[in-house]
Amino acid sequence: MPEEQPQQQAPQQQMSEEQVKALQEKIKNMSPEELKEFQKKQCIFCQIISGKVKSKKIYEDEEVIAILDVNPANPGHILIMPKEHYSIMPQIPDDEIGHIFMVAKSLSNASLRALEVQGSNIIVANGVAAGQRAQHFMVHLIPRKEKDNIGFQVPQKTLPEDELKKIAKVLSESL
Repeated sequence: MPEEQPQQQAPQQQMSEEQVKALQEKIKNMSPEELKEFQKKQCIFCQIISGKVKSKKIYEDEEVIAILDVNPANPGHILIMPKEHYSIMPQIPDDEIGHIFMVAKSLSNASLRALEVQGSNIIVANGVAAGQRAQHFMVHLIPRKEKDNIGFQVPQKTLPEDELKKIAKVLSESL
């Protein structure tokens, strides 16, 4: 059974307007590697992965950790994330993203059996416009039961045929 990690709390400090501007300027001038390291130091999920912040660990291997969400949409809501800090999916090497989703498949199967649920949503909010709130890439696995009042629905829209063709063309060409 995975153990809870010890919790450490850093003191919260308010930054002055000058400090905020100086930090923004520093960030603008960082190399991609420096920016990644800066993000990693600020990331609560990297702190969870390193054991500095406690979590309810469900699964862990060399590349991936899965924890219970502290603000679950439903009981058993799991966050599956790479141990390496990546902000969005395109940054993740193909073999790692494949592994993350194999872990999601196994955990989905385990939740169906262990929690006696009828299904699950496996969701990635990839980018702020898609609802991503954390700066660390993760997959949400949300166990579902009928009438659980989670109103998750993907809207269905109709687009004109010429617009569909145009979208298909630009997407195909960008692969």
